[in-house]
Amino acid sequence: MKYEQISLSEVCDLIAGFAFKSKHFGNYRDKVIKIANITPPSVSMSDLVGVDISYYNSSKLERFTANVGDYVLAMSGATICKIGRIEVGQAYINQRVLLFRNHEEKIDKDFLYYVLQQYEFEQYVKGHIDSESAQPNISAGTIGKYQFCLPSMDLQKRIGRTLRMFDEKIELNSQINENLQEQAQAIYSNMFICNASEQWTDGILSDVAEITMGQSPKGDTYNENGVGTVFFQGRGEFGFRFPTRRLFTTDPKRMAQSNDVLMSVRAPVGDLNVAYEPCCIGRGLGAIRSKDSNQSFVLYTAFSLREKLDMFNGEGTVFGSINRDALNSMPIIIPTKEEMDRFEEIVAPMDAAIRNNYEEICRLEAIRDSLLPRLMSGQLDVSNLDL
Repeated sequence: MKYEQISLSEVCDLIAGFAFKSKHFGNYRDKVIKIANITPPSVSMSDLVGVDISYYNSSKLERFTANVGDYVLAMSGATICKIGRIEVGQAYINQRVLLFRNHEEKIDKDFLYYVLQQYEFEQYVKGHIDSESAQPNISAGTIGKYQFCLPSMDLQKRIGRTLRMFDEKIELNSQINENLQEQAQAIYSNMFICNASEQWTDGILSDVAEITMGQSPKGDTYNENGVGTVFFQGRGEFGFRFPTRRLFTTDPKRMAQSNDVLMSVRAPVGDLNVAYEPCCIGRGLGAIRSKDSNQSFVLYTAFSLREKLDMFNGEGTVFGSINRDALNSMPIIIPTKEEMDRFEEIVAPMDAAIRNNYEEICRLEAIRDSLLPRLMSGQLDVSNLDL
């Protein structure tokens, strides 16, 4: 198979975002994509800020318009190199956001996306970051010089479709999990908030759960090589439901068990995940475990406490936090054991389905990530696949 060595700037336009003035942001119809909205694999369109474009030449802004299916990249800050796909709607790109507009006759849009997802591209960006700046940043011109192997258009489309099938199944599972969690929260609200009984007891969180506050091991025990026990420092590793492995420690101090609720106890206080496996937790986390096997009830009770927990975010201090005593004494309404058991019978299978879908997502991601470099380099031939 013949591949052509080519640079990004030869097959697409790289458009650095427009510097909108913050004083023009507000509750307006036209939306702007900021770096914070790039939450791979997509862009968080629901969180876009509005902009009053009457202050600008609208014809000049057309160049900075991102449409459904376009890709954007963070050009600076802690999330530099993060790639997001525009899934719905249309928006303008703000400064330090880079828009890729592919030349359709030269490169397939799906294939371009997986060029940008390669480890080699990430390493290229990290190797060309401007080290003299106050924060990490890279220019559009530098990114445009990145070179890669480009096969024929037919092969590009086949490779793009092959990898896209994995991402579509991953996205479907993610959507199912989000829907399941929303349903479970609605069931909890209906049973224990909207239809609360006067016969139920006023209590505190420690009445129904055991709470373990994290303690960080010494830094020299950390590693990223899988040696020792999985270690989570704080919410930085949180995903939709389960945290992502990054660090391990050879000297674990405080442990959470599988299915424990993991709560961020430092700013922002109250973010939640669930422990997929036994893990060491650092001082940024607390683990919450049911005293009587009603773990789903404890999880959705923790979700319901978010508004109360927000009181601890920065109140009177620069950084918010909550201690063990305050978390133990969070006020809750305690229903009868029969009601909690009934909730568990309904919702625990939904939580189990979320876990199963997550496990399939992990398997699909592993397969996709192993195929990606081999397909992009031509080591695997998909020219005869009937896609």
